[in-house]
Amino acid sequence: MRKLTYLAVFEPTEDGYGVYFPDLPGCVSMGKDFEQAQLNVAEALGLHIYGMEKDGDEIPVPSKKPQIDPETADGYIVAPVSVFPELARNELDNRAVKTNVTIPAWLKESAEEQGVNFSKVLQTALMEYLGIRAPR
Repeated sequence: MRKLTYLAVFEPTEDGYGVYFPDLPGCVSMGKDFEQAQLNVAEALGLHIYGMEKDGDEIPVPSKKPQIDPETADGYIVAPVSVFPELARNELDNRAVKTNVTIPAWLKESAEEQGVNFSKVLQTALMEYLGIRAPR
């Protein structure tokens, strides 16, 4: 399984830590303390790589020595952050999302009386209609 590791810059702020990746402009995060910042930035990295791959963007090769922004606050910490893109993609692609549907009131009432799970029925019907199977 592919693992990507980028160097993140943890910058102390009045409220905790701000974090950015010199190799990945726009991928930023924060946390009220260093530990929270580490957790948040790992999630941000997974989301950022996922978005880049979905958009067909080239994923930059991680640098060995990051270019620190000259405006970074004193006391910053550089630390590696890793992500497994396939795990992040699987989690994001299979997350539950809400969608609105419109059906006649009488049909809704009848289905509710019989304890129908609307989400399950819709998923099953869509997969059948599209001729696809759920990934295993």
